[in-house]
Amino acid sequence: MTVANVLHSEVKLVAQTLKGCQNIFTVGCGSGLFESILRQEYGINIDHGLEPSQDMTSIARKRGINVTISTAEEYDYAGQTYNTIIYNGCPGYITDLEKALTQSFNALNLGGKIIVIDIPKESGYGLLYNLAKAVGAWDHPLLKDVYPRNPYPIELVTQANWRTTQEKIETMKKIGFIDFEFSQTLTTHPIYSDDIAEEPIAGFDKGDYVAICAYKK
Repeated sequence: MTVANVLHSEVKLVAQTLKGCQNIFTVGCGSGLFESILRQEYGINIDHGLEPSQDMTSIARKRGINVTISTAEEYDYAGQTYNTIIYNGCPGYITDLEKALTQSFNALNLGGKIIVIDIPKESGYGLLYNLAKAVGAWDHPLLKDVYPRNPYPIELVTQANWRTTQEKIETMKKIGFIDFEFSQTLTTHPIYSDDIAEEPIAGFDKGDYVAICAYKK
């Protein structure tokens, strides 16, 4: 499967965080594109998840994922427990992230892993997206020649609420997650991030796509 370099970089990051994980549940899976690539190219199987959009859910189901239509805040895990729960690219679209992560914490087995991956507010992408949100368009003089080649549609940008990495860490600690690990990708300026597919690196101080991993002990 041929994918754009930005997407390929992101998939590499997600795959690294899921290495060795089993019994995985995906929150906000969208069309199931990542899950499909992970299955085909990395042998990582994610069979269950949730997504609030009916249209996206229909596509994800065609890709073989058992998806429930629900928001992350209101989803009832109905006694089902998992070893790994991943939020990939969706935290910025979740209004009450603390409530959503608390639901997931309760559905994790002891020793289970939570993975929260998103664009940090403080990153290059985050700053440009928030500028576009403030001015209401990509074709604004302040953004001329500096925004990403294939940015989110402005309609999605205006709906998002990106949080800083530190905000997300503090929320997760408050819920009870411990033993934090971090990895990142898209470490060049957004206008150059599609030039090559990057390998993920440790930390969260350089990347425009950052994974926060923590555990329920």
